[in-house]
Amino acid sequence: MTSETTAGAAPAAELAGVRAVVTGGASGIGAAIVRAMLARGAQVTSIDRVTDGVPAGAGAQVADVTDDAAVRAAVEAAAEAMGGIDVVANNAGIGAQGTVADNDDAEWLRVLDVNVLGIVRVTRAALPYLRESPHAAVVNTCSIAAWTGLPNRALYSASKGAVQALTLAMATDHVREGIRVNCVNPGTADTPWVTRLLDAADDPAAERAALEARQPSGRLVGADEVAHAVCYLASPLAAATTGAMLAVDGGSHALRTRAPEQG
Repeated sequence: MTSETTAGAAPAAELAGVRAVVTGGASGIGAAIVRAMLARGAQVTSIDRVTDGVPAGAGAQVADVTDDAAVRAAVEAAAEAMGGIDVVANNAGIGAQGTVADNDDAEWLRVLDVNVLGIVRVTRAALPYLRESPHAAVVNTCSIAAWTGLPNRALYSASKGAVQALTLAMATDHVREGIRVNCVNPGTADTPWVTRLLDAADDPAAERAALEARQPSGRLVGADEVAHAVCYLASPLAAATTGAMLAVDGGSHALRTRAPEQG
């Protein structure tokens, strides 16, 4: 089944009645998560630095996840508008390139502030509402970089490794409160950030081909495919799933394929 077929399928209303907050919901994977949750019957509020790009039908609150006061105000406003919060999809994040020697301290702190502390701030603000929910769930957008060494991604990998460890710690801390915490680990996804990297390459077509070739599926991951995985982990139907890392990577982490035989 192709990603286009999957994305075009009519999903069941498995999130009917669920009230969800999605960070970074104005673009890329975040916007895809918002659309997928709406299609499954959820009420959704995006928290992002902008409102342009938030899919129609969703609420929108403006906040930068590095600003604790703004996050708290946005989460409170989202809860008031929806009558509570059942799901938090921590998707906001930024990328970084380079080896351990290529980024200065300020860049390390900036990326960790967004990718790791952003999750902390949003989840912390949402916890009082999640504790009142009969089917509370937190889904963090992690990355294949958390468990597979990728070239020139030292800072990004460190931040996503922290997200994966944080996911397990949060799952342990809150399982007895009825709050499930999981993460999705996408491979290289066809997102605006990756597109900008490709555009900056000396040979964008060759670089795209290389990225596609390193995934056993032979193509980049679609944003809608990541969104579907988030919806599964957020769904009350996944009530027994917590502390899980769901790979959405075309087999990159687990599979080792042979090069095609030459004819």
